Amino acid sequence: MAAKAAALMLRPGNAGSNTAADHIETTRLALAQLPKHLRRTVLIRTDSGGGTREFLAWLTRPGRWLKYSIGFTITDDIAAAIGKLPATAWTPAYDADRQPRPGAWTAEPTGLLKPAGWPKGMRVIVRKERPHPGAQLRFTDLDGHRFTCFVTGTPGGQLADLELRHRRRARAEDRIRAAKDTGLRNLPLHDFTQNQIWLEIVALACELLAWMQLLALHGTDARRYEPKRLRLRLFAVAGRLVHGGRRLHLRIPTRWPWARQIITALTRLHALPTPT
Repeated sequence: MAAKAAALMLRPGNAGSNTAADHIETTRLALAQLPKHLRRTVLIRTDSGGGTREFLAWLTRPGRWLKYSIGFTITDDIAAAIGKLPATAWTPAYDADRQPRPGAWTAEPTGLLKPAGWPKGMRVIVRKERPHPGAQLRFTDLDGHRFTCFVTGTPGGQLADLELRHRRRARAEDRIRAAKDTGLRNLPLHDFTQNQIWLEIVALACELLAWMQLLALHGTDARRYEPKRLRLRLFAVAGRLVHGGRRLHLRIPTRWPWARQIITALTRLHALPTPT
């Protein structure tokens, strides 16, 4: 199923990246889009901006039944714990196909930490990997390796599986990029309230894009049909609307490279039952 944006929230330009109140409000809005019987099966994933005590305390409040996998900043305590891990603590990380990825490992230093004030049962999982050629090392990188970490309350599972589950939030990054290409990159109006209306229009456009990928653009290439690519493909050829037999026909040159994909998509959409 194509990933869809459950909620978009416009924030002031001076809003911080680790604002727990904004994370909580966005999560509330997203959960409100789901049927109540499905809210207990939700996994909340964020980057390190969501790694705050307030947000994690809200996610783990008794009766909420939310799972979480939240990016986390490598603090001095975590860096010291990483340095104490023996070589045997590191296991190979997985790639997207759940195969061992050369040059990447995962480990759990939770037992070496004293996470006072954090949710009970929170686990800290670290990933280290060899940087790509030409990549700049950061001050948190040790021994020529790049380190990242996240926290989760999931009690079991292999570390590589939990780390792969966390990295699959990259699909959300695809939606953010598509939203920017759809009109979110530059807000056209001066008033904050007016731009909130613009945000709703962008959200509607993103919803249409996601459903089009799900209903009309089947196959492994469906996720590649994003706003920029669609504009190039749709406007790179001159189609003609022709009336005949009391019907309207779209004529597309058969030599156009993407003619078959567009015709197949339109046929699938036309075959869908009329919404009631």
